[in-house]
Amino acid sequence: MIFPDFKNKKVLILGLGLLGRGLKDAIFFAEKGAQVTVTDLKTEKELASSLEKLKKYDINYTLGKHKKEDILNADLIIRNAGIPLSSPFLKLAQRRKIPIEMDEALFAKYCPCPIIGITGTRGKSTTTKLIGEILKNNFPDKQIFISGNLQGEATLPLINEVTKDDLVVLELSSWQLQGFGWNKISPQIAVFTNIHPDHLNSYDSMEDYVADKKNIFKFQKKNDYCIINKENSLTKKLDQEVQSQKIWFNKKNVPSDWKFKLSGEHNLENIAAALAVGRILGLKDEQMKSAIENFQGVEHRLEFVRELNNIQFINDSTCTTPIAGKAALASTKKPIVLIAGGASKNLDLKDFAKDIVQKSKAVILLEGTATDELEKKIIKQGGQNLIVGRFNDFEQAINHAYSLCLPGDTLLLSPGAASFGMFKNEFDRGDQFKKIVNQLK
Repeated sequence: MIFPDFKNKKVLILGLGLLGRGLKDAIFFAEKGAQVTVTDLKTEKELASSLEKLKKYDINYTLGKHKKEDILNADLIIRNAGIPLSSPFLKLAQRRKIPIEMDEALFAKYCPCPIIGITGTRGKSTTTKLIGEILKNNFPDKQIFISGNLQGEATLPLINEVTKDDLVVLELSSWQLQGFGWNKISPQIAVFTNIHPDHLNSYDSMEDYVADKKNIFKFQKKNDYCIINKENSLTKKLDQEVQSQKIWFNKKNVPSDWKFKLSGEHNLENIAAALAVGRILGLKDEQMKSAIENFQGVEHRLEFVRELNNIQFINDSTCTTPIAGKAALASTKKPIVLIAGGASKNLDLKDFAKDIVQKSKAVILLEGTATDELEKKIIKQGGQNLIVGRFNDFEQAINHAYSLCLPGDTLLLSPGAASFGMFKNEFDRGDQFKKIVNQLK
């Protein structure tokens, strides 16, 4: 299929944001000759870093609000994943039958080459990047594009570069997969890492959350592939729903004598999923071994920052769920001084609190809507003496945590909660952590 001509078409970017996707989409359509309007509930001041990069383009803006006339004047609306389906402006567009697309799905609709899509509650980014490294190592004659739900990435502009001989690897969130559902398309190779409770501050139920995830395989053809986690209770239930070729993976699929730079038992599942993709594409395990053993992980995910005075500093800022916090504690060298807490996603914190009490020697809490409950659960588990302070100043929190560390300890940022309130997003939280830690003496 040939990508449509958008010259002189009125394209509305609904949600510019700060992570780069809306920004790159705005540039893409401006360079296609479209009449671009950008609208965002954030103010000009809040969006300053994104707006600075758009200065040379002839773009109209509605900031700090959305306007009905912007919706009604549009020939096409590009919806940012952060715009909820309940938005009255989206509903208005739907009533008026104005086309609404999302970046990744619009790309996928016209992409000339196979797409490998990765979704799940945890492990998406690690698995996506690892698959990308394996493919780059083994297919030097192909271009390998890695995009989707990754910091600073936009998928749609890749339509200018990709050819039928290339491969595309996309991390896909539940919201991004809504766009695939609208278009009734799925990637040719789908990877489902796992399902755990998440985003229940945005979804009405787990069923709604999982329903969006299912778009990763829902529209696959019989000869497509769906790679599913056999060790996760919720992904196992998808067995009868998958109509493409099913491939189950588990930790035992990973050769036991391989040595990894990736830490954590949970990453064996991510490695197993990546191996399954490579095998579908005709690769032997030995051909993938080097890329896997040398893969160092993804920024903000159990990322080693530095060692100072025989104290290790670990940045796990993208730990926004209690299940991820449990995995981080299980993967980190003890004794642990933990920085946790933040904004609520309406998730059960009981098991995270239990592991905190069992595996931490001290806990620093960051203020947020989840922190009251987390503190209560820690106390209920008998950990009241572990809690050494609550902070709304991040630098003070880190300095206090550092003051509690002895040689041989690990200072771990693994919040188990969202970042909203104190930070722009989880990446901002991780960047601030690294900056402050690297200034310690």
